[in-house]
Amino acid sequence: MPSIRERLLRAIVTRLSAAIAPIPVLRQPTVPLTREASPALLLWAEGDQITARANHLVDRLLVVRLAVVARGADAFEVADQLLVAAHAALLADPNLGGLCIAVREIDAEWEAEDADAGAVLLPARYEIRYRTHAIDLTQTG
Repeated sequence: MPSIRERLLRAIVTRLSAAIAPIPVLRQPTVPLTREASPALLLWAEGDQITARANHLVDRLLVVRLAVVARGADAFEVADQLLVAAHAALLADPNLGGLCIAVREIDAEWEAEDADAGAVLLPARYEIRYRTHAIDLTQTG
């Protein structure tokens, strides 16, 4: 059985994909996005840390970063609309089907790249608080 962390990431991809279809959601992309592949929503797991331990339970904090990439004259509008839809999908069930304690938005920022066909990158970060057993990462606590 996959870890709770992996199940959380899969649940996020599923929710985001349904919310912004047919726009692709790419998890942890390792190659640059081509011009033809935008707009797209990128997802990275930035880190996962332990925030508390009590007996056999471990509280954890997973930080994920979403980034919408769009190009063209309406790139800011497209990026904004996609992030609005992604945000709503992610926070519609802040327990992600019982896998976590809470999902909370951390921050968002705007970036524009004039050198690449007017590319706009709109990132937003979220923290996901969840709990596992100390000796079994596949079990919620």
